[in-house]
Amino acid sequence: MKEVQIMELEKVVDERLKKLSSIGSDPTGGMTRLLYSDSWLEAQKYVKAQMESTGMATKFDDVGNLFGRIEGSETPEETIMTGSHIDTVVNGGTLDGQFGVVASLTAVQFLQEKYGAPKRSLEVISMAEEEGSRFPTVFWGSKNFVGIANNDEVKDVADANGKKFADEMHRQGFDFSAKQTRRDDIKAFVEEHIEQGSILEREHEQIGVVNSIAGQRRYDITLKGEANHAGTTPLSYRHDAVYGMAKIVNIALDKAHEIGDPLVLTFGKVVPKPNTVNVVPGEVLFTMDCRHTDADYLVKFTTEIENMMRDVAKEMGLDINIDLWMDEKPVPMSQKIVDTIESQAKAGKYKYRVMHSGAGHDSQIIAPVYPTAMIFVPSINGVSHNPAENTKFEDLVEGVKLMADTLYQLAYK
Repeated sequence: MKEVQIMELEKVVDERLKKLSSIGSDPTGGMTRLLYSDSWLEAQKYVKAQMESTGMATKFDDVGNLFGRIEGSETPEETIMTGSHIDTVVNGGTLDGQFGVVASLTAVQFLQEKYGAPKRSLEVISMAEEEGSRFPTVFWGSKNFVGIANNDEVKDVADANGKKFADEMHRQGFDFSAKQTRRDDIKAFVEEHIEQGSILEREHEQIGVVNSIAGQRRYDITLKGEANHAGTTPLSYRHDAVYGMAKIVNIALDKAHEIGDPLVLTFGKVVPKPNTVNVVPGEVLFTMDCRHTDADYLVKFTTEIENMMRDVAKEMGLDINIDLWMDEKPVPMSQKIVDTIESQAKAGKYKYRVMHSGAGHDSQIIAPVYPTAMIFVPSINGVSHNPAENTKFEDLVEGVKLMADTLYQLAYK
């Protein structure tokens, strides 16, 4: 980047983040801004006004994705897009999603003010929803954007208060797209996000250049044995479901630790039955979440774990049911866009590393359709989806600067 008006950039980022963080602030701390809520619409309208104040032409699509556009001076039919999502989890932080929107908007504004109109069109998207926190749907914004949303899956669903998806959408002035048409003008998409992990902070780096998003396999596993009296049933007579689960978890996690990064394995939920102090548990439901950046290795490892689970259950006289309910393949980013970001990180002497994302993002929906890559900034203590979510302000600013550098190469060169 040429000489940057750092103080002005800092001021704009600070003002926009503070304003957005006041829209949907949760009285118990953090942010709660859910799809088609009043605070969600207020936030989108604020972003729209900010876009228009910089001279962008704005529009909403049918479902509430917001677009701000600057026409290119030479090849306007080619579009470089950037952005993220505007919704939050319940009682979440003030950066997840909205920092990416602010970073994109501010970077485009800076470029326009400093260099004038780009050669290719620049467009910022504030996506309607990514988190799945209100209704049983995820990536609603990006799935509609790329034309793969299934309206039938959400037409009749409701939130925890019984409010129907379609009714809330209509209340805020939006409707299902009659026909989703995939655009053919987008030549690149760049998303900026907080890391939601601790690698960058631990390694004293300010930027992550994301080259892939890990695949995920999620399971519900049920072990059934026999509930019995905790005092009168000898250990050798028991068919203890929790004991079986403990063996499975121990073997699986030991194996995962032997393999190490980028494999991660989590047993996050445990529901024993009857779940009382003086009864041998006759049944237990538990979950397994496994992630890796290589699709074949992810399947190989989890298949081995599945077979091990069955062996343990048979050995202990337990019945087992293994339900694989999520099977998302890893998503590689565009090497060309990754190289562009990395070259700018080197040129600007940013402290960076090339890395994968263990969390899901809108980019994983967009990447199979358009050339896509991501920029990460550090998360303090790796905390996210939590009111304590935070990033050093100077790291946020570095992220915005690198976004501007990257968009300059993509849209002006």
